[in-house]
Amino acid sequence: MAGRAGRAVKAGNQASAGDLLELVRSGRATTRGALQQATGLSRATVGQRLDRLFRAGWLREGAGGPVDSPLGGRPSITLEFDDAHAVVLAADLDTRHGRAAVLTLTGEILAEHTGVLVIDEGPEVVLGELGRWFAELLEKAGHPVDAVCGIGLAVPGPVDSDTGRVVQPPIMPGWDGYDVRGRLGRAFAARSGARADIPVLVDNDANLMAYGEQRTGYPNCSAFALVKVSTGIGAGMVVGGAIYRGIDGGAGDIGHIRVGAEALCRCGSYGCLAAVASGGAVARRLAESGVPAASGSDVRNLLTAGHPEAMALAREAGRQVGDVLATVVTLLNPGVLMIAGDLAGTPFLTGVRELLYQRALPRSTAHLDVVTSQLGERAGLVGAGALVVEYLYAPERAEERLAALGV
Repeated sequence: MAGRAGRAVKAGNQASAGDLLELVRSGRATTRGALQQATGLSRATVGQRLDRLFRAGWLREGAGGPVDSPLGGRPSITLEFDDAHAVVLAADLDTRHGRAAVLTLTGEILAEHTGVLVIDEGPEVVLGELGRWFAELLEKAGHPVDAVCGIGLAVPGPVDSDTGRVVQPPIMPGWDGYDVRGRLGRAFAARSGARADIPVLVDNDANLMAYGEQRTGYPNCSAFALVKVSTGIGAGMVVGGAIYRGIDGGAGDIGHIRVGAEALCRCGSYGCLAAVASGGAVARRLAESGVPAASGSDVRNLLTAGHPEAMALAREAGRQVGDVLATVVTLLNPGVLMIAGDLAGTPFLTGVRELLYQRALPRSTAHLDVVTSQLGERAGLVGAGALVVEYLYAPERAEERLAALGV
């Protein structure tokens, strides 16, 4: 998948096999000659380092490229990242359901499952169930346990990316500071026979949705923002090809910006944006008027059916979110603002645009595209898979793994 930020290439003999792999994966150098030019390595050294990647099964030869010389000759053989040597497991948790999948290293979903997973039941129960789902999906996809190189998990709360622990989540009781990585690794191992120390990466769901959407549909957008409006509200940002998390994972938590209302939020404060404009807030207002609705997914179903009151409330919620997004757009100056989640339909988007373009400076919106999700409910899975692949095949980590493989 294209779109990651270009890392600096080490020059001369400092360029490792991992650096060469990064050049090939990013598309910046896909022939032996191009790798020589990019790194300054000799032909023999490039050959030796590529041989390690071939023996690991990480690279393959593709079709011949164009002939650069006017004198003709044989076309250069292109090099390609071989995504068939391993798979990734990914899951995306919402407040009342979860989605899990087996993916290729380039983001294709091979097997998928969606089911009820109530985040309030706590990490021990939820992650234990995910371990079972993963084992069953792997069997369904026809891949052995040792083909799994890592697990990615999206959760609806702030995450310290260094530790993988959820930090003071407003809507995840019992998860604060919990060892999510360790528990999920052990749960999968207990169900599948895999090693318990398999790499597990955890991040906020809006972050990973933004990462998946940006890499898939907007790889050239250097400032990309996604707002997820479901039971709660959160935002993810991809800047320079990388997720922007802030100092400790708290960036993008716009659902708890105070908007002056009196509604009580699940975080315990009054007047949060999520308390008045989330899918949960719209569901509550519908229920108060006698319309059966308990969650953002119920609101989505009503919107799909064209329910007039749901559509009116969704548009008003969009206006409230658009008012806050005017500040976000002025601060970040993104090229793409994507609306995703249960409320991401025409009524809500119309409301967002009304207030956003009214309140933001014309300079901030002159080159802004306001769009809806392309990947839909799979965005978090694709982003979680991509996070694992970028971590495991980054140059330094790739070198460590090649050494462990003995190549």
